[in-house]
Amino acid sequence: MLSIKQEALAFELGEDWSQKKISLLEQKEMIEKNILDQVAKILKVPVEAIENFDEDAAINFIANTFHDSAVAFTDNAQANFNCSFNPLDKMVELYERMLQQQKEMIEKLEKLIK
Repeated sequence: MLSIKQEALAFELGEDWSQKKISLLEQKEMIEKNILDQVAKILKVPVEAIENFDEDAAINFIANTFHDSAVAFTDNAQANFNCSFNPLDKMVELYERMLQQQKEMIEKLEKLIK
């Protein structure tokens, strides 16, 4: 969802990591706390966002937040949240963050090449 490739995550985690190792990590039911902390820090998301991630709920949330009076619904009937932000602003923030990450990655790759 963040458009970060496995190779980029592996690079950020260090020399012991590869795209294949990240792929295997994604398939695990349980991930060691220290690795989860590192991944969350690299992705710039809270650990809880990874621990509680539900792809269907995330897609449903995104699909229901593309208008100003958006309401998010989950499987839990008691969970009903009114969106208090403009989703376009959040998309611009995400895009800017992704551009910054790309710039940082290019700088790191240039350092490696040198």
